[in-house]
Amino acid sequence: MLVDTSANVTLVRTDLAQKLKGNFIYTAPNISLKTATGEKAEIHGKLDAAIECGSRKFQHKIYVADITDPCILGLDFLQKFNLMVDLEKNEIRTGGEEIPLFSASAEDSKLCSVLAKEKTIIPARSECLIQGVPEASGKFRYAVTDFPGPSFPERCPCGGHTR
Repeated sequence: MLVDTSANVTLVRTDLAQKLKGNFIYTAPNISLKTATGEKAEIHGKLDAAIECGSRKFQHKIYVADITDPCILGLDFLQKFNLMVDLEKNEIRTGGEEIPLFSASAEDSKLCSVLAKEKTIIPARSECLIQGVPEASGKFRYAVTDFPGPSFPERCPCGGHTR
């Protein structure tokens, strides 16, 4: 399950929704959402489902869509049930309970500050890929450098470069 504070709604992948056999609520046809990569994903309906976080169970209506991840916990769920995401401790807090965000141990998890290579102004309600470098570049073995690609132009509309 992916926790995504930039996702407005909570989503479940279509094949998993069919296995859950919950109270499926159909939505109007031709409704879609825009993914983080800018692609469209068709919404097939809503599912009234029980979501377990730690020892607690929450009843929530989640959208059924053709997405890659099995489930995305969005901002609607986090706000409705007052869940606090603590990135410093890699946990979610709910009702006094601390739930680890990663299944790996704390030693295996690495955080890295990324610095933009040049000053870029990104307009409100827009997004852009810009070139960045890890602040402590010698400490990390892997980096995502596969840009530009078919989904991303050479130059973003906001003026930032993708390479």
